[in-house]
Amino acid sequence: MSAPTHDTLLHIAERTHWEAARDTGVSYAMSTLGRTLDDERFVHCSSDMAQVEGVLGRFYTGVPRSDLVLLVIDVASLDAPVRYESAGDEVFPHVYGPIPIAAVIDVRSLPRNR
Repeated sequence: MSAPTHDTLLHIAERTHWEAARDTGVSYAMSTLGRTLDDERFVHCSSDMAQVEGVLGRFYTGVPRSDLVLLVIDVASLDAPVRYESAGDEVFPHVYGPIPIAAVIDVRSLPRNR
């Protein structure tokens, strides 16, 4: 089975961590909620909004959406490899290295908590 590929990836970021990386110009190195790239070995991403919604529902229910942003990442601008790996019944993209600030091509608000 060949792995899917995408031109862009989506990453749910804690606003404070993204803004700190952006403001200092240091590559973004958070993996997921409260966990760093060093903790996890990769940055968790999603391929599409359906995956984002599922991740929000499973792992971010107690986090106000105003504390989060959705990073849109240009895959061609990454220095690190992207691997598509199974997690449960889905395949998620994982970036095995930090996200350069220049690779983030858009920062979006997330849908409100339900």
